[in-house]
This record gives sequence, structure tokens and C-alpha cells, in this order.
Amino acid sequence: MDKDIKRNVSLTGDIQFTGLRLKEPMHTAAGLLGVTEALRHSFKEMGIAKSIKALLEMNQEDGFRCPSCAWPVPEHPSKIAEYCENGAKALADEATKEHIGTDFFAQHSVEELSQLSDYELNKLGRVVEPLVLKPNSLHYEPIAWQEAFELISDELHQLNDPNEAIFYTSGRSSNEAAFLYGMFARAFGTNNMPDCSNMCHESSGVALSETLGIGKGSVTLDDLYGAEVILVVGQNPGTNHPRMLSALEKCKRNGGKIVSINPLAETGLVHFKNPQSVSDMLGSGQAMADIHLPVKINEDIALAKLILKKLVALDAKNSNVLDHEFIVDHVDGYDALLQDLARYDMESLQRRTGVSMRKIDHVVQLLTANSRIIVCWAMGLTQHKNAVQCIQEYVNILLLKGAIGKPFAGTCPVRGHSNVQGDRSVGIMHYVNKTLNEKIREHLQFEPPTEPGYDTVNAIKAMHDGNAKVFICLGGNFLMAASDTQYTAKALQNCSLTVQVSTKLNRSHLVSGKTALLLPTFGRSEKDEKNGSFQFLTMESSTGKVRQSKGLLKPASEHIKSEPEIIALLAHTYFRGNHPVDWFTMGQDYNLIRSYIDKVVKGFDNTSERSKGFGYYLPNNVRERDFRMLPNGKAQLTFNTLPDHQLKKDELLLMTIRSHDQFNTTIYGLNDRYRGIHNERRVVFMNQEDMDKRKLQKLDVVNLHSLYDGIKRTAEQFLVVPYDIPKGNMAAYFPETNMLVPYNHFADKSHTPISKSIKVTVEKIA
Repeated sequence: MDKDIKRNVSLTGDIQFTGLRLKEPMHTAAGLLGVTEALRHSFKEMGIAKSIKALLEMNQEDGFRCPSCAWPVPEHPSKIAEYCENGAKALADEATKEHIGTDFFAQHSVEELSQLSDYELNKLGRVVEPLVLKPNSLHYEPIAWQEAFELISDELHQLNDPNEAIFYTSGRSSNEAAFLYGMFARAFGTNNMPDCSNMCHESSGVALSETLGIGKGSVTLDDLYGAEVILVVGQNPGTNHPRMLSALEKCKRNGGKIVSINPLAETGLVHFKNPQSVSDMLGSGQAMADIHLPVKINEDIALAKLILKKLVALDAKNSNVLDHEFIVDHVDGYDALLQDLARYDMESLQRRTGVSMRKIDHVVQLLTANSRIIVCWAMGLTQHKNAVQCIQEYVNILLLKGAIGKPFAGTCPVRGHSNVQGDRSVGIMHYVNKTLNEKIREHLQFEPPTEPGYDTVNAIKAMHDGNAKVFICLGGNFLMAASDTQYTAKALQNCSLTVQVSTKLNRSHLVSGKTALLLPTFGRSEKDEKNGSFQFLTMESSTGKVRQSKGLLKPASEHIKSEPEIIALLAHTYFRGNHPVDWFTMGQDYNLIRSYIDKVVKGFDNTSERSKGFGYYLPNNVRERDFRMLPNGKAQLTFNTLPDHQLKKDELLLMTIRSHDQFNTTIYGLNDRYRGIHNERRVVFMNQEDMDKRKLQKLDVVNLHSLYDGIKRTAEQFLVVPYDIPKGNMAAYFPETNMLVPYNHFADKSHTPISKSIKVTVEKIA
């Protein structure tokens, strides 16, 4: 009997500095440089002809949706360039000319490949055939598709309990793929359906469901154009959602005011040159944020409470500051909120925020004089222990101002991956939805499980503890997206089988179960033809609009399959054709999948037709001011406490951030030019006073340590960069610093990781 081989794979790659070049942070986003970078990256990865063909069809009426973020496409998109720099990079990344297959993996072991950085792994190219990593092997080797499906099926049949399998979903997957995947998991017998939302906007879903009755934002894209005040909180749209800047620019040109609330002053909210505007490109562009509040990390509740106290005080003098008619008719908890606010002292709240009272008063004046108010937010609010409360405190402001359920006002959680919201809508969830289960019984004619499943945190723990043995991953880079990298790696390695449906190689393929499958799939831009008919997919934007996406490029290989077909063939193989659902046919006909989505999922209706053109909005109770599903039939005010991090003398709060050359865990390049960083990722941004206190100089080499529950975690070798960040706060890129985040410390109620407020110490090593 062969001796078990332990694969000596690296979780970080060989850590080497890549030659940092520091420049001054930029003060203008996009513009000619953004266009140049987008085209340079596209031409290099795809070639000129392919780039032009694809870019002209991305986000167009009959084209394909951008594979990057979930920002909505306007109803009248630019015919030349309805995409941003990072959207172009995402397209080039999936449609690259570089391909890898059998010969490559025969030459390179997983141990060798794991020494590469995440950037280097991504640059290797598209995986073009199904591959298997067998037990005690160090090399992936080819496997026939049907053999792969039978291998998975056999493993699933051998489990003692369906809950020993986990079905993870990335937000890149289409509505059709996600629906089919979620139904297969339920037909198999489990609600173990963690998804990437568990690691980002789960806090938004919980916060909004409790207060407004729906876990989604309430605004449409047109609402942003006509808003009087937009608060952009804990978000960096210039890098993470660049097309949002066009909407903010329209708001500004219509007389609206923009308020940026974030520890860092990000370039996209300072100044913007719209690449779609000749006058912007030739002229000075548009100044963006009218005021920036550099709030300290995780002091948003203190800031929002202070704003609320000031609004209430002004209303006591002049009763038209708050919308009392709306409060009486639609809001529950007003008197209790006033009592809660009375417990706090304004000066104490202001000191906690680190923001001057003058700046806060400026924002209060804007909110006093206006009622068409929108609050936008992202990870800067959602990834704290008190993330749900942070979001709800801003909802309190909107409710007191009556800025809910009317044009040009409301909530706008800005989602990351392009269909993360749609995946949840069509049934990717770890909890039980009784209404959905009833529809499944009626239309799909099988009995879905009625016990909650694992979210991401509990899925990792189950694998780590040996309670889950098969992990199937529909897209994404789970290892590098999750917190506590070492713990998560051990969890994956404990599995008997890990399955990754992917377009390109990433570290989750190298740090795997005893057996691992790498199943290559189509990119968003690729043409999907079944039985002589071209198929299209649908996605849901951040604002709840469902639109179709139709690829046009030749697939990277004749040996890859679409996500819906992969899921359908796996289900068909597992059930051996003996199941009420005709899985095989659905994998060949996406209209059939959509017909079942329409029957089973609330709000979807005639999707195959209505998703064409500009698409259609899903129902949203907040837009109708319908709060019947909430206590007393009203929107709920909440009473939120201030955080207590109990920092030790030498500890600082670290927030993880993205560079301008990445999207989620995908690294396109080594630059973060808006912040002045070139050719390096292993940097930590520090306040100069914090550096002086620790006797640190610019470009000193440090290790970062976190200590939770007596366990010390270390992220090694970072270059210190002095930066304009509040005292006591630091920032560094993820996924490099995810290993500092303990898996068992997360947001109350939502279980989102605390990646934006990690207690760390700094150790100088060179």
C-alpha cells in the first residue's frame, strides 16, 4: 500500500519584494490614463482585434454583462465604452490568449506552483480541460468529463449524511447556474450553501431585512442622478466600482452634494474625469466629494449618532427638520430612539470619530436642508463585529428624514461580484426559506431539506473538524477569500474531495482535499451554443434589475463546459436519471431553467423575455413603503451600542483593502497608482505619529501580528508606507492579510469576517 504523501504547498507563495516605487497619491480618477491602462491591459492579454470586438459589446443591450462588479448598466449605455478600467481588466483576464492544460501540469507539481504569488498564478492563463489531482499525487492529470462526474457522484453516495457535503457559490455565477446548483444541493439533501455574500454583504442583508423588510437596497440607478445628498460610506468606488463615478458625476451636475465617509480619502471621490465625456477628458473634469469625513476605523456608529443628535436638536427648534408625517405613518421606535440618543454626549461622540465638529456640522447642514438622501456603502461598514448595527444606524438617519420609499432617496449597498445579489435571489442560501420550499415541492416535485445549513464560517469549521468531507466550489478562490488562511487551508486539506469549477488557476486548486477536481468553465464573454442554439444567461445588478448576458467570443477550448451544463450533468449522473427534475435537459436549454425560476422564485416573471434589452426590476417592498412583514407593519428604528475594541497599549486597528490592480482575490497587476504604490503589494499604510511612536521609518520591513483567544497569527514582510490615515489605524491589502483574521471572530448575526477592524501589533524586522 502506498504511503500517504503530504503535499508541501505554500499558502503565500515565495514572499519576495518586487521593487516598490513610491509616488504621490493621485488626485484625479479615470481620465486618459484610465483609458490607456484599460487598452494596454486588454491588448496585451487578448490582442487588438479580439479586444475591440469584446469591449464594444460589453454591457451593451444585446451583449454580455461585465464579469467584474454588480453596478447597474444605464438604460441608454454609451455605444463606445460602457465599461471602466477594471471591467476591461476583468474581461481581458478571462479572455486571455494564455492557456494551460495537460502538458503544463505534467511539468509543474502543485508544490512548485504554490511557490508562485497569487498574481503569478493568475497570469498562467485559462485552464482548458478537466483535471484531477489523485490521492498521493503532486500533479494534476487529465480526466474525462463523465469520469469526473462519476467520481463526484461516488463520493457523494458514500457520505453518511448529506450534510457532510458543502456547495459553495461565487457571485460570478449566473442566475441560471446558481438556481440549478441550489436545487441540486437541496435535492441531494442539504442546505449547506455558503456563498461569497457571507464574507461581504451578509451584514447588509441582515441589517436591511430587520429594519426595512428586504435584504437589498431600495434605490434605482436613476435615483442617484436626482438625489440631493449622497453619503458614500466605507467604500472606494474609484477602484472597486468605477462606473459608479459616472452616476455620482450626474448627481453633482444636477446640483447634488456628495459626502465621503471613510478613514482614507480615496481618489475617485476627490476628482473624476469621465472617459465617456470629451469635455471631461480635455478639461478639468468634475470635483466629487463636497466634504470628506476621515472617520476612524469602526467609529461609524458614533458618527451617525452624533449626526442624529444634532438633527433631533435642530428639529426641536424647528419641527420641519425631520419628516414627522413619515415617522408617524411608517416608522416604529421613534420615542425609544430619542431616549437612546439622550444617553450620549456630543463631545464624547465627536472625540471617538476623530472628525472635526466643523466638518460634521457641514454634513448636518446638508441633511437638514434636504430630504432626497441616499446612503451608499460597501465593505467598510459590513466587515466589523458590529457591522449590522453600523448599517442600521445609517438607516436610522434615512428613516428620520423620510428618505425611504420615494424617488431619489434610500439605501444603496454596493455589491461586489457581478451576480452576488442574483445568486441569493434565486436560492443560494444556507437558511430555510419556507415559501421557496413550498414552491420547490409544487413545481420541482421533490422534498427540500428543512434544517438550516452551514454558512461560510460554519462550513470552514465543519471541514476543519472532520464533519464535512466533500467541498464543491462553483467559482471563486475560496481559500484566499476566506479569513484565517491557515485554518481554512487545514479545513480544505481535511476533505476527501474538493471540486473547483473555474476559469483560471488559483491557490484553492493547490491547497486541496485528498482528491481534487479542476473543472474548467466558460467565461462571461464566451459564446455558449447548445444543439445549434445560442444560449444566454441573466444577472441581477446591485439595484435589483435582471438583464440578459450573451457571450460572443469563441470559447477558450472545445473541452470546457458552461456552469449550467456542468451542474446539470453532475445531477443527472448522481441521480442516474431517476429524479423528478429533468436535469440533463435543463443543462441544454436555459429557457427551461428560467421557466422554473419564474415558477419557484418570488418576483421573477417571464424572465426569458423581460430580461432582454434593458431588463426588469424585481419587486422591492421599500419602494412601495410597504412594511407589512415587520413588527407593527412599520420600518424599524434600532438602538445601537458603541464598539469597545479594548486595544492594548501597542495595538492598532488594521483594515484590509484592495489595490487598484485587483478585483476581489484576482490580482491583475502590482500597482495601486491612486495611492501612489507601484510594483508592490506587500505594503502597510501607517499614520506618521504611529510610526514615530514605534521608531519606524519609511520602507522599514515589518511583520504584522494579531492575537485572539491566545492564538498568535502572523503576516510576514511588509514595507511601511506613511499615509494620511487616522491615528491608531492601518491599512494593508487582502488577501495577503486575511491570515490575521480569526475565523471565529465575525459580525454579530451575519457572521461576516472582521476584516475591516483587526487588532494588530507591528514588529520591525529590518
